[in-house]
Amino acid sequence: MASTVEKIRGDLPLLSATTGFIFAFRVCLTYLWFQDEPQTGTIVWLALSLALLTLAMLFSISSPVTVPTAYRTVPIRWAAAILGFSLVSLLWSEAPIEAAAGYWLSWAADVATVWFLLRDADPEVKGAAIMKGFVSGACIVAIIAWIIPAAFDLRLGDLDFLHPNVLGFVFSIATLLAVHLAHETTLWRWPALFLACTLLRTISKSSIFAFLIAFSIYLIRDSALSRKIKIRLAIFAGLIVASLSGLLEAYFTTYTAGTDPETLTGRTFIWAVSFEYALKKPIFGYGFYSYRFIVPRFGTFEAQQAHNELLQQFFSFGAIGVLLTIGVYWTFFRQIRRASASNLKTLAGTILLLALVRGLTDTQIYDFSYPLWLLTMLSILLACHTPQTQPEESAILETTTT
Repeated sequence: MASTVEKIRGDLPLLSATTGFIFAFRVCLTYLWFQDEPQTGTIVWLALSLALLTLAMLFSISSPVTVPTAYRTVPIRWAAAILGFSLVSLLWSEAPIEAAAGYWLSWAADVATVWFLLRDADPEVKGAAIMKGFVSGACIVAIIAWIIPAAFDLRLGDLDFLHPNVLGFVFSIATLLAVHLAHETTLWRWPALFLACTLLRTISKSSIFAFLIAFSIYLIRDSALSRKIKIRLAIFAGLIVASLSGLLEAYFTTYTAGTDPETLTGRTFIWAVSFEYALKKPIFGYGFYSYRFIVPRFGTFEAQQAHNELLQQFFSFGAIGVLLTIGVYWTFFRQIRRASASNLKTLAGTILLLALVRGLTDTQIYDFSYPLWLLTMLSILLACHTPQTQPEESAILETTTT
């Protein structure tokens, strides 16, 4: 029996890496295999999420929990409240119940999968495995994006089934994870470089702008990199931008001249319309995954989200959703701020900045700009890395020292 338990626990890093890989790779499922039946692609997405959750629960059922409080951090409780309220909102959601319930199950399953995987004596090992899997999956997606024909607006990806903005979001997060992993093994610098170049080539403006700001702060705060390396990185980034100057100029000439909803001018119109609709149900909103079924098409363009995170939450869940969103971000910021100095703390703070900046002009259809599964994982790792002293223990220590 003991050998069976050890074998199961030994398989957890592999399952963790597989989980991270699927979290990144699944964005291209519909494009590769289900363009004729997009609903089948969504079903496969949900099936993968539920399968990962089932395996994580089975594999971690006998795992000891070394720091119980690490799995009940304040940000995780707020995340649970968000998931709970969004589940209840299915009662009044304007979306088809089967579609909304399916997306909610996938969303909640991803968060629960990570939570179960890290309930082990070595959560840092499992967390690193998830990161490595995600970066590897993102690299495969990047290769696919380079191979397939570019969209008509010159960006990498497919506007119907593999949108450049979705690619940019995945690559921005994966690049930061790869940079973090490079502190352990310098080999991860190459995936980071490849993903950063691919991010730029997507011309996903929100993700690129947010990434540049977040990564600049990361470089400033990262004491492990010498000034010489930082200068070389800046020079290399400048050379990459220069090599793509012709393409970028052609794209932005078309972009600034248009009023399409994908442009900044068009996006402000999306915000105005979304806010106007949201004011009609200001307390509880229209419900989970309801946006695309309420807001009419903008000409030939169908907006699936409000292109602003707080506005999206206000539309879907009203003022309660806004409070919950602010709550999860604020409590996570406080946890990061109180954590002891480490590369993990820098990573968590950098991704938080990335999410906040990107959330000004873009967001996810139903998830947060800081994916809840990733926020949950980093919250647990931060708590395990710097476990809080219990009040009873503090009193005992004070008595002993006096």
